[in-house]
Amino acid sequence: MSTEPVTPPAPFPTPSHESRIHGCLLGGALGDSLGYAVEFDDISTIRGKFGPAGLQDFSALDGGSHFSDDTQLTLYTVDGLLEALEWANSGVAADTNACLWLAYLRWLATQDVPVPETAPFQPPRWIDSHGVLKHRRAPGDACLTGLATGEMGTFFRPVNPDSKGCGTVMRSAPFGLVPYIAADAIYKLSADAASLTHGHPAARQSAGIFSLVIHALTAGHGLREAADYALGQLDAGHLRKGEEPDPDVVARLEAALRLGTAGVVLEPEDLIRELGEGWVAEEALAVALYAVLATEPDPTAAAGHPEAHFRAAIALAVNHSGDSDSTASIAGNILGTFYGENCLPAQWLEALEAPEVIRGMASQLAAVTGA
Repeated sequence: MSTEPVTPPAPFPTPSHESRIHGCLLGGALGDSLGYAVEFDDISTIRGKFGPAGLQDFSALDGGSHFSDDTQLTLYTVDGLLEALEWANSGVAADTNACLWLAYLRWLATQDVPVPETAPFQPPRWIDSHGVLKHRRAPGDACLTGLATGEMGTFFRPVNPDSKGCGTVMRSAPFGLVPYIAADAIYKLSADAASLTHGHPAARQSAGIFSLVIHALTAGHGLREAADYALGQLDAGHLRKGEEPDPDVVARLEAALRLGTAGVVLEPEDLIRELGEGWVAEEALAVALYAVLATEPDPTAAAGHPEAHFRAAIALAVNHSGDSDSTASIAGNILGTFYGENCLPAQWLEALEAPEVIRGMASQLAAVTGA
């Protein structure tokens, strides 16, 4: 695999970095919200509720939908990065992973889980003033238990050493949105943050790869090129000394790229057989990447496809017997970064819970990174 992705001609106007930030966070929240409505339903149940094609649109949800812990933790990842960047912009070095840990601990306090007395106290920040982020929306066990130890998990001192749940991947898009940082630094930031809650190599590596996909897209590279490049970085010296690429990560992601590049739109039953249900990190990323690639329009066709591509990819990522909100959230992050806000359906944004909070965090990240 090549060490640098190739930039194809863009069939649509190149979005600004600020638009990519807003598109990433809002797109992820849209995918998360649509998927959360059916997260614990198998495909038969989904079809029984919404018809043979499954859940395609927010209009099918009479009571609307909420976003889940996926969006909550993504926004708290943004906040941890914001604090580290704010310190850096003031000329003071900060431990980025410590800032992220403290942000996640503040999220933990909203989930009816006592924060250990041994954990350091941090004053509340802007994000903590919003009640919508204090609801318990089916958070992953490893995220809760890893933070509840009061220990700052690391590569060398992991918490939940056997856990590779998707709670690392679904919160890791923001690392790729920080500009002017080398790929190896992006990977390390993301993988180290994953170690705060999940100790299995697959969890760290999947999170790092996902962040590199976002990083490549912000630089203007194409979807297939960004995915191929990110996976190739497992062999590019970014892993810790003595760590090898996890075989399950490599197998699932290579399958996703192969199937997605072939443009094969799998039936939901075949999707989970080929790529998994998405409850663990490498499967969630694989399903999302596949959904994005398999629905990509012909690049030689006329412009005007971003919204249609977003709708099709999210529908594919939602409708299966697995972790529908996480797979669709990751797919939404990817396409929102690639296209910017231009791909987000207006009717879906109208149905989105608390868009002002998501936009507020996006605006802060854009401001602090000079976007």
